[in-house]
Amino acid sequence: MSLAELIDRERLPKHIAVIMDGNGRWANSQGQHRIFGHQNGVKAVRNTTEACAELGVEYLTLYTFSTENWARPVEEVNALMELLVATIKAETETLMKNKIRLVAFGELDKLPVACRRQLEETIETTSQNDRLQLNLALSYSSRWELVQTVQHIAEAVKSGELAVADISEELISRKLITADIPDPELLIRTSGERRISNFLLWQLAYTELYFTETFWPDFEKDDLYKAILDYQARERRFGKTSDQIRIS
Repeated sequence: MSLAELIDRERLPKHIAVIMDGNGRWANSQGQHRIFGHQNGVKAVRNTTEACAELGVEYLTLYTFSTENWARPVEEVNALMELLVATIKAETETLMKNKIRLVAFGELDKLPVACRRQLEETIETTSQNDRLQLNLALSYSSRWELVQTVQHIAEAVKSGELAVADISEELISRKLITADIPDPELLIRTSGERRISNFLLWQLAYTELYFTETFWPDFEKDDLYKAILDYQARERRFGKTSDQIRIS
């Protein structure tokens, strides 16, 4: 029996988030420049997206480019932006074929014009697809998102639209840029690193974390299946005891 067949389709995580890590180290191990790793990481994106769609996962969020990544060497950043444009353009047909809707969030106004234009075009083209929503976190950091949210709430309080007593977890969640996306049930990080790296800090409060030593360019569908099987073997208690979970 294959790994995919072992997965309980009734207990799939509705939303999977991925920190795609290890492209540069993978390239170095091949004696190549870092951008070679990013180029080869595209195949892992395609495999993971297709596998999620095939299984019935509803949301997949990829940490594509962080706010901190702007501090990388200019040559690498420029190459990444060019790769992003080329990949989105090349994959639009595949997204349509698999009925995958593309969404992006982050400080998108910081992206080069050509990148924003291609992104907006593909988002519009795929907007009616309903099999899987693929979210790209671009020029994104969770602290930036939280600061934006706090500022908007503070402005509402200052203008009298909102009372301090009205501020709650639910309100904050509704004001986040990810408000229309359910919190991830499963976070996968590749390359052996074991940290969240300023990614969806609020949304990951009860998320199951899965770390693998595999570098992102080597991440195959079976690696995704292993992560999901590991998730399904866990008991998600949300602060309750095991006995309470069994009774409910």
